Amino acid sequence: MNKDSKIYVAGHRGMVGSAIVRELRRQGYNNLVLRTHQELDLTRQEQVEAFFAQEKPEYVFLAAAKVGGIVANQSALADFMYDNMILEMNVIHAAWKNGCKKLEFLGSSCIYPRMAPQPMPESCLLTSELEKTNEAYALAKISGLKYCEYLNRQYGTDFISVMPTNLYGPNDNYHPEHSHVLPALIRRFHEAKVNGLKVVTCWGDGSPLREFLYVDDLANLCVFLMNHYSGNETVNAGTGKELSIKALTELVAKVVGYTGEIQWDTTRPNGTPRKLLDVSKATKLGWTYKTELEDGIRLAYQDFLNNPMRTER
Repeated sequence: MNKDSKIYVAGHRGMVGSAIVRELRRQGYNNLVLRTHQELDLTRQEQVEAFFAQEKPEYVFLAAAKVGGIVANQSALADFMYDNMILEMNVIHAAWKNGCKKLEFLGSSCIYPRMAPQPMPESCLLTSELEKTNEAYALAKISGLKYCEYLNRQYGTDFISVMPTNLYGPNDNYHPEHSHVLPALIRRFHEAKVNGLKVVTCWGDGSPLREFLYVDDLANLCVFLMNHYSGNETVNAGTGKELSIKALTELVAKVVGYTGEIQWDTTRPNGTPRKLLDVSKATKLGWTYKTELEDGIRLAYQDFLNNPMRTER
């Protein structure tokens, strides 16, 4: 990308999209095309086609998506599949039809099989069945990834994809039911501290292992890949490090300043025992993460305190 290249960031108000915008501007890319959902509904094909025909962006970061945690995924399976599949197909197709030089599709590590080898390499995609709790979302993301690959093969496009691990950071969603584990813990411990609660109860037994990547590090990788990677296979985005949910919970409590007791409700499900990405591909390309977890949680907690309205989403 040249510094004056016309770049469209889809989903620029979300956690990932806003981080990509910050990173692009930090690196001197200022010819950005941005549209809110009210200005451009990506699930409406006619609107998307008209937008691309008029703006003709040279580069596209497709970070728009309908996202949520386990509860949201399980309660709205059809919505998660339809909304994600329709919006990504609309954007990818319109980008191809209007001569976009390069598109980068943002997926999720949930595309990999439930019992994938650990750490999970890019090559394990579609080798066995998916985790049922987020199967609808995963199928939509796999479809977007594959459509990029098929356009490359059939029409010679340069469309790539990146699959992030669990993300957190500025502009996250702290909703009590529809957020992911780390922002949910930030909110829970903050409210427990404010309300003087002596005990906080968490789901499961704390044994599952998870990996977390600060969203600004992902954005840095996204811009890096746009400039330095072409290929049909996706690229994993993570730290290559993992910790137990119990250790994560204690770390969040420490950062937030909650000093009460943490109990575990073992009648609740643990979820997948381990989810760690193999990040050797990104490493070989010359990229590594920068933000350590405790530092990132401090930044995320500060964002939570500064933006209380985000807790209502």
